[in-house]
Formats: sequence, structure tokens, C-alpha cells
Amino acid sequence: MEMQQIVYFRALCDELNFTRAAERCKVSQPSLTRSIKNLEEEFGGALFHRERSNTHLSELGRIVRPHLDEVFNQAQAAAQQAQSFRELEATRLKLGIMCTIAPTDLVSLLGNVRTRHPGIQLEIGDAAASKIDDDLRNGELEVAIFCKAGEERDPRFHYLPLFRERFVVAVAEGHALAKLNEVRVPDLIGTPYLRRTNCEYGDFARTVFNQQGLFNKIVYSSDRDDWILAMAAAGMGYSFMPERSARQHGVVAKPLVDPEFWREVSLVTVRGRPHSPAVGALVHEAMLGTWSNDRALAVRQWTESEQVG
Repeated sequence: MEMQQIVYFRALCDELNFTRAAERCKVSQPSLTRSIKNLEEEFGGALFHRERSNTHLSELGRIVRPHLDEVFNQAQAAAQQAQSFRELEATRLKLGIMCTIAPTDLVSLLGNVRTRHPGIQLEIGDAAASKIDDDLRNGELEVAIFCKAGEERDPRFHYLPLFRERFVVAVAEGHALAKLNEVRVPDLIGTPYLRRTNCEYGDFARTVFNQQGLFNKIVYSSDRDDWILAMAAAGMGYSFMPERSARQHGVVAKPLVDPEFWREVSLVTVRGRPHSPAVGALVHEAMLGTWSNDRALAVRQWTESEQVG
């Protein structure tokens, strides 16, 4: 059965005249008659009783008509949804955001998407870097904003760097470490540690710290940065976190040096996977947007390479 046969059948149901039905469908009468005959052969019986001035539905025709109407309506609905999808009307987009990223720049990006592409329905999920990585591979997410530490880039992913951010030591305003311009690993020895369980650089940094004789005494662990910051503000210890995340009243952020830790946060998709127009719209807005009061890192890198070339 072909959709065109259903169109001809429905027109003939309405007109009950082969000539008028053919004119309505803009085909010749023999073509429409032949198509109806083929449909009748497929169903195994006459769909219409043909009389000179009284063409009408047969009993079989009355039985199959609501089913063919449903097929036609479903096809029309599918076509409409596909058109809306192409035109970014009521299009869902699953975006994963690493939970350790401060919302400052992200709010601007999401606001721009909403303003310029109101048909996109963003479904945002925040999680640790490892889960974001898995969900992106498995197709649970279409696009993600995250990074991982101490690893080479996965060749299965395509990365558009957005910004770089250094890690700092966050302590209470009255803490001894707050008096230092810079903090070195030995300065942290003996200071209670407030552990962020979702820190993507936690294991990587711990290895470096241990090599310099720092074995953190963990006094509090949480997957929520706001709780960690509250503990730091209360003078309960120090935390190791991205600079833009360490912004809270009563907390001082001091740069960690020798070594420094930096993370590069990227907008990530899966190479070779077909992407919806909504993903393209998000990428476009991310590249136009401002990150840490500057253009996206990918745009700056591309501009620099063009100037050198």
C-alpha cells in the first residue's frame, strides 16, 4: 500500500465520482482508477460499488476507511513534526553540563538560545564529568559542556574549547592561608581538607600533592559545592576548586602555584553522529557568546591561526 493510494481513496470517498476525484488529486482518471483497483486487490475485495450515477462505498470500504484515515492523519502529523524539527519549533535538546561548572557564563548562553531560538526545549542535566562522558557516548546526551583531567582527548569526541580556568585554594577570610598572595603545596600541610567528591581534578591533583608530601586530612566530603564553600567560610578547612566556583561571602580564593592547575572546558559532541539543527544552534550561540569576558577559546584559537597563516 502506498500513501498515494490512500490519498486517492479518501478523495473518492468524499467525491463519490471518479472524474471529480481525479481532478481533485490532479491526476488522470485512468491513473486514479488503476490505483483504486490495485488497492482493492490488496484488500481482497471491492472498496466501491461502481454505478453510473451512484458510486458508493462497499461494506469493505466502510470498514477500512477509518483505518486509512488514521494512517493518513498519522503521516501528516509526522510530516508536521519533521518540519517543526527542521525549523527548530518545539525541538528538544538534551544538554549535559558538568556539575562543577559555575553557572555565570552558562546562564548567558542559555538565555541567548532561548531568545533567538524559542522553539528549542532544552533539557539540562548536570552530573560529574565521568557520567557526562558516559551519557554522551551512549547517546543519552546530544551535546555536553565538560572536561576531564589528566587524559588525552577522546578521538571519538569533537571538542570546541570555551574557556580555561585555574584552580584555587578556597579558605575563610580570617584563615592563615588567606594572608598569602599565592599558595604552594607545602603551605597546605596540616590544614584540614574539604573534599569535593565530584571534582574532576581530584585524583589527578592528589597524586601531585602526595609527591610533594601533602596527604590531605579529609574532614568533610560533599558533592555540593555550596556546602563545601559554607564549611570553608566557617573556617573548617580549605578546598581545591575552580576559581569561578569559589565565590561566596566570607571565602577568599588564592591561586595555587608550583604547580598550577588549569582546566579547559569545551562544548563536546560525538564525531560522525548525525546532529539535530538544535545542536547547531547551540554551537552557534556558544561560539558567539562571551566566556570569562572574552570570546570562546575555539574562536580565539581559530583567529590566531588565521593571522599566522
